[in-house]
Amino acid sequence: MDEYFLPKLLERFVAFLKDQGKSKFTVVAYKKDIEQFIGYLTGREKTDIRDVRKDDIEGFIQNLLEKKYTKKSASRKLNSIRTFFRFLKHEDVITANPAFDISHPKYTQTPPRILSKMEYRALRDVAKEEARTYALVETLLQTGIKIGELSTLRLEDVNDGKLHIRQSGKNIERDVPLNNAAKQAIESYLEERGKNGASTHIFITRTGNQLLIRNIRQIIDRCFSEVGIENATVNDLRNTFIAHQLRNGATLEYISNIVGHRRISSTERFLNLVKQEAERKEKLGEL
Repeated sequence: MDEYFLPKLLERFVAFLKDQGKSKFTVVAYKKDIEQFIGYLTGREKTDIRDVRKDDIEGFIQNLLEKKYTKKSASRKLNSIRTFFRFLKHEDVITANPAFDISHPKYTQTPPRILSKMEYRALRDVAKEEARTYALVETLLQTGIKIGELSTLRLEDVNDGKLHIRQSGKNIERDVPLNNAAKQAIESYLEERGKNGASTHIFITRTGNQLLIRNIRQIIDRCFSEVGIENATVNDLRNTFIAHQLRNGATLEYISNIVGHRRISSTERFLNLVKQEAERKEKLGEL
């Protein structure tokens, strides 16, 4: 019956996520995870949700690990499956959640990658060759915002020396101070950009469309490559901002609010990377 057909249930789940206001990136991530799980089940000739058992889910996770997925990736996919089944139980499609008590693969969380002063200065130097690239790097490095938040920034979000971050998905609405380095980089880029296209987004393509997350990642990855910084990601700029501000003496609570952490424990894990002690104060330093 269609009401128990897995692909149809996935469509309902995706519609539910959208109604909940989840970001399109979150929706896509959930959808891909569940599609992969359904593909595994189809290979076992299971397309009816009523036929899915705990051992099917455990088998899927084990299959991921055998295919050399990291334990962290497998754990994330298990979370997606749990959320999917929790939705189906709430909708009375199923009476019990077969993923409820499945253990996550145990993995050791690697410490955040923090760029050295030599690394981030080299990154900034190569980025200066192009105004948009420099504004991207400086905004990420000097504010600690996420790449998704950067991509969706609009012209009206820059005001009175602050960036206004809109609430979207897991992003917390907040105002983030702009120091002189970031402010000047954005102003220089906007002056060069002019009225290119009708887009109200700050960062746009050559044709005037919104610069997407994958575009930003490609631009900054190219900069990493040009200066020989290995095993670095865009998120390391955010990590570097957090660690630098804690070293500079900013309080955990203040930085947690600035970067939009929902739990202060997310900020606390950077303390082990901060070696020098300083007077605690609510002030942002410039990198």
